[in-house]
Amino acid sequence: MEQQDKVVDYLKRVTADLRKTRKRLQDVESASTEPIAIVGMACRFPGGVRSPEDLWRLVAGEVDAIGPFPDDRGWDLEALYDPDPEVAGTSYVREGGFLSDVASFDAGFFGISPREALAMDPQQRLLLEVAWESFERAGIDPTSLHGSQTGVFIGATTQEYGPRVQDAPEIVEGTLLTGSTLSVMSGRIAYQLGFVGPALTVDTACSSSNVALHLAVRSLRSNECSMAVVGGVAVMSTPSGFIEFSRQRGLSADARCRAFAASADGTGWGEGVGVLVVERLSDAVRHGHQVLAVVRGSAVNSDGASNGLTAPNGPSQQRVIRAALADAGLSTSDVDVVEAHGTGTKLGDPIEAEAILRTYGQDRSSPLWLGSLKSNIGHAQAAAGVAGVIKMIMAMRHGVLPRTLHVDAPSPHVDWSLGAVELLAEAREWTVDRPRRAGVSAFGISGTNTHVILEQYVPDSQVTDSQAPELSDLGDTLGVGASVPPWGVPWVVSGGTSAALRAQVERVLELSPELDPVDVGFSLATTRAALEHRAVLLGGVEVATGEVSAGRLGVMFTGQGSQRAGMGEELRAAFPVFRQAYDEVLAHLTLPELAVDETGFAQPAIFAVEVALFRLFESWGKVWRSRR
Repeated sequence: MEQQDKVVDYLKRVTADLRKTRKRLQDVESASTEPIAIVGMACRFPGGVRSPEDLWRLVAGEVDAIGPFPDDRGWDLEALYDPDPEVAGTSYVREGGFLSDVASFDAGFFGISPREALAMDPQQRLLLEVAWESFERAGIDPTSLHGSQTGVFIGATTQEYGPRVQDAPEIVEGTLLTGSTLSVMSGRIAYQLGFVGPALTVDTACSSSNVALHLAVRSLRSNECSMAVVGGVAVMSTPSGFIEFSRQRGLSADARCRAFAASADGTGWGEGVGVLVVERLSDAVRHGHQVLAVVRGSAVNSDGASNGLTAPNGPSQQRVIRAALADAGLSTSDVDVVEAHGTGTKLGDPIEAEAILRTYGQDRSSPLWLGSLKSNIGHAQAAAGVAGVIKMIMAMRHGVLPRTLHVDAPSPHVDWSLGAVELLAEAREWTVDRPRRAGVSAFGISGTNTHVILEQYVPDSQVTDSQAPELSDLGDTLGVGASVPPWGVPWVVSGGTSAALRAQVERVLELSPELDPVDVGFSLATTRAALEHRAVLLGGVEVATGEVSAGRLGVMFTGQGSQRAGMGEELRAAFPVFRQAYDEVLAHLTLPELAVDETGFAQPAIFAVEVALFRLFESWGKVWRSRR
């Protein structure tokens, strides 16, 4: 009997261990396939695009953003152009998709000296600014992430900025190496913002930014980092790309990318920068972050031994698509549209189209739609992939598939009968009875292929455990809502300098009057970095300004006259942190209920409310401190 009991106990322990092991394996498997949330986006692209909203207006408005060579980069424009492709050192094209004013950079904001800024590749400068903006657009104060396991994954290629190190003039000696080194593209972001997660610069040429996204997804799923900033950048400091591709006859005669069109005659160069903020979906929901879309799956492979070093490989492109679908747990019919690489070349486009026809074109009841942003802005090189991601996220959110420009007719070099795939020669409504999904392809001259599958985020009914209230509930909680108090809602604004502060105040005053002033005030106070120069706007008229000084933080409480009967009771009911601090102070006091107008009782009652308010804001991490 005793032996039987021992066997039973042993079996119970083994069963319990097996259950724990099964649970751990399920957790590992779940983590390895968890969707990755895109919670923030920022960008700069041709056509004056300075935000994802601008990019959407450009593609939805069917704008051609190709323009003449820039006159602010020191290029000899007269000598550069020659219509004869045989003439060495010239370009037979004199247009492209260019960013405006790439020399502008607020070096002082990042604590960078003018001398060091001069030595910095403009790609580094733009990445710093757009990375910072991507966090604020996500509703995250970038300074709050200092010391966090945030990763940085940047796609970039060398663009020949500045002289060789051995030829550097004295003004940039000692800073040119870091200013022009690819690895510093990601390293400088990590350094400036204090991130200690992985920091990688990826150079796989035109697929760089989407390879960076793929690596960030893997890093997040394996817990190497808790959040990541991902992006790509391309700024043509010299016209070398135009000169080299002119010799290869690889450029479109008028610089327009005619993706998959019968008239396709070559690619057209563009530039830009795009940055995403990504984290595990479960973390995004728990933190109460906006989710713009999710990455369901991704894959990377190589062309291997194709029929030429830079020639694309159709079977490899098919494999990378199938691998991404497998990673996402989806079939070809589950995806509605592909934002193609679509460079407009006679060699690459037919190979890509056939790979899509043989994968996504099969086993579906409705056609897969095919488009390319390059028709609007040109080939943005290392930023092309992330540009396509931003475009498709905006399309998901608007429910529209925008037109691809310059398509006179589908390419006759493609057998379109191989599958159900159609070009977006016209804009279409994006209506499906499930979450919208898009594939985004990018292929590098290096031979590195990547495919990313995006999905529209449809939140469930689960409530986040963030202590910060939802914006829609804040007005009700504070008793103001759509009815603004007579003294106005305070809007707090800050800037790195007094001039920057004035500019920010002007931008805030230009906000639409239709916006809820409570929501605006809440967002300004809780989602923006608290910089040294600060202002408070009341009712859009009165402005109080000040500047952070060195020393310890002090908080001044208001005195008698601010009290009213029942003040703080709704906050006490809504927020446990407020209630705990409020009750703690009141435990030391004896206050008759009807004596709040008497000085001896009003002052300690006000003090109790204000201590509780301070603790509430402190719990949200919103007590302002200088970032220095």
